[in-house]
Amino acid sequence: MRSQQEEGAKTRRLTIKNEVDELTKLPEFIETFCEEAGVDMALVASLNLAIEEAATNVVLYAYQEGTGLIDIDALVTPHYLQFVITDKGVPFDPTQQEDADITLSAEERPIGGLGIFLVRQIMDSVKYERVDNKNVLTLRKSLTSCDT
Repeated sequence: MRSQQEEGAKTRRLTIKNEVDELTKLPEFIETFCEEAGVDMALVASLNLAIEEAATNVVLYAYQEGTGLIDIDALVTPHYLQFVITDKGVPFDPTQQEDADITLSAEERPIGGLGIFLVRQIMDSVKYERVDNKNVLTLRKSLTSCDT
């Protein structure tokens, strides 16, 4: 992440355990980072939703046994806001999952997939890589487009 930084970029990291209670740290982390970076606060609610959905999947499914850590790295440049979620859990590429069929009723729709669908709708770019035995999920939101 550091090699791709632009001039004027700001970064911050949050490390949490794969425990549901740890997810309560996300909103303050995101809000504080965005406020310090001068990001439009109208965008924060949707960012919170996207990042919480992605991090919740890691907490619930990445570490099948035992405890693991999850790093959330935030980066803001004049052009975009980026969150990178990294874990050493089982390999899982959410970008390969089909979008949930939101035309179906809740009763008809299979369980799962709605969180990933929301992340894709909110963020401009969702990229997955498996690097050094780690899941690396990069979520990026443009700050220069009219659609925020």
